[in-house]
Amino acid sequence: MKRPVKRRGAAARLPRRALPALSLAVPAPALALAGPWLAPEPLDVPVTAPYATPGHGAPLGGDQLGRDVLSRLLAGGRDLILTSLLAAFLVTALAAVLGTVSALRPAVGRVIERAADMLMLLPAVLGVLLIALAWPDGGRWAVMLAAVVLGTPYAVRFVAAAAAPVVSSGHVDAAAAGGERLWHLVLVEVLSNLRATLLALFGLRFVAAVYVVSTAGFLQVGPQPPAADWALMVRENTPGILLNPWAAIAPGAAIALLAVSVNLLAATLVPRTGRKAVSLR
Repeated sequence: MKRPVKRRGAAARLPRRALPALSLAVPAPALALAGPWLAPEPLDVPVTAPYATPGHGAPLGGDQLGRDVLSRLLAGGRDLILTSLLAAFLVTALAAVLGTVSALRPAVGRVIERAADMLMLLPAVLGVLLIALAWPDGGRWAVMLAAVVLGTPYAVRFVAAAAAPVVSSGHVDAAAAGGERLWHLVLVEVLSNLRATLLALFGLRFVAAVYVVSTAGFLQVGPQPPAADWALMVRENTPGILLNPWAAIAPGAAIALLAVSVNLLAATLVPRTGRKAVSLR
């Protein structure tokens, strides 16, 4: 009877402990998702002079074609966050399975780790360009595939290292001796004890996915003009940074704020026991 009371108390303390961090982490992703509906001006219609300074109905001035920077800034983050979230989810899921299998089956693990080591040698920019050239009509799907391919090797190594102590514990050996199948060992015996690790990994892989997707946008791989995309806005408006710096600085700052916010959100939701375990290492 006492244990349920303790659990309810711990769950009740979590919102109060996490509220300050959540209040900082949630607004940026929420604004990025809702931004296209909040844009005050049409995205592709000039409303001011090219590289006009803030004012005259354009709080952040105009871009290289005189379009409202604020409207394009509000509309340019939704695809970035959705692509990065999906890529981070796929990387975390793949790494969770492959990393745990590597720890449970050392012979298979050596093959997986060698393949991961080979992919780690591929530079991010080169990987994005290779996948984009191999899939010229892929658009954002090709960029997301590049983020998954480039992010999975590091995540597999991370999960395999975290799963090794769990696999070596007695309860996994007992379950294996009892005839449990591999999928049961992976999902129930190992991954159920790595929830905090996987949540922290998701935050890290989201930041890495934002980096890959933004790099692709800057290289004009994926979104193409006149799309409202933060990385594309930085590329297009860098030549006029001395005339209206907000046209290039605002989307760059938005990319950084989005990555930090989602990483902070994931770190905030990590259970306190998981944080203690990480800190002890």
